[in-house]
Amino acid sequence: MLQGKTVLITSGGTFEKWDNVRGHTNLSKGTMGCYLAEEAMERGAKVIYMHGYFAQLPKQHENIRFVRFEGIEDLGKQLKQIVQSEEVDYCIMAVAGSDWLVDKVFDQSGNELTEKGKMPSDEPPIIHFKKAPKILAQIKNWAPNMKLIGFKLEATEDEEFLINRAKLRMESAKADWMVANSSKSLYGAMEPHYILHHSGEILKVEGKKTAAKTLISLFL
Repeated sequence: MLQGKTVLITSGGTFEKWDNVRGHTNLSKGTMGCYLAEEAMERGAKVIYMHGYFAQLPKQHENIRFVRFEGIEDLGKQLKQIVQSEEVDYCIMAVAGSDWLVDKVFDQSGNELTEKGKMPSDEPPIIHFKKAPKILAQIKNWAPNMKLIGFKLEATEDEEFLINRAKLRMESAKADWMVANSSKSLYGAMEPHYILHHSGEILKVEGKKTAAKTLISLFL
């Protein structure tokens, strides 16, 4: 059981604003995050559920605390504050974070739009993006003794390629486990997931719910 343990789960997609009305996100619905939270609570853990605007939420429960984030930078700021100020035993990064942030916005004549509010609707803006920070790679610096679980999604059906990419991400983030899955899992609940441990062990399971149950069981 996970009595006395705290599990922090990040879930859903980030929302990166273009202005105060528009922005970009992704297709992540937070289904995996919900399964993980419910399984962890079933095992007796206290859960901190950090979620994006459009993520599914697990059922209200006395052992769950909800924390909403907006973009990837907001997620990183709040996550850092929590893991450095509270005793968190496991951090599961199931969030689908954006790879790109808005840098500058221009009109069709090349003039930078600096006013806040809503971009003009009469002509399409020209948006320059910049690379988003990689939050996963920073977490062990914030909380070295906390167990870290990452997720690696790739648009491929090549199992070997997917696993190798997940291994690289696990090593660079100093994660304890990494869950690898194809982008096809965004459209279906029964796609295969590969759970990698830093020792080299790899478990293949079918579907999000089974993957969540299997992963949480590894904490016992």
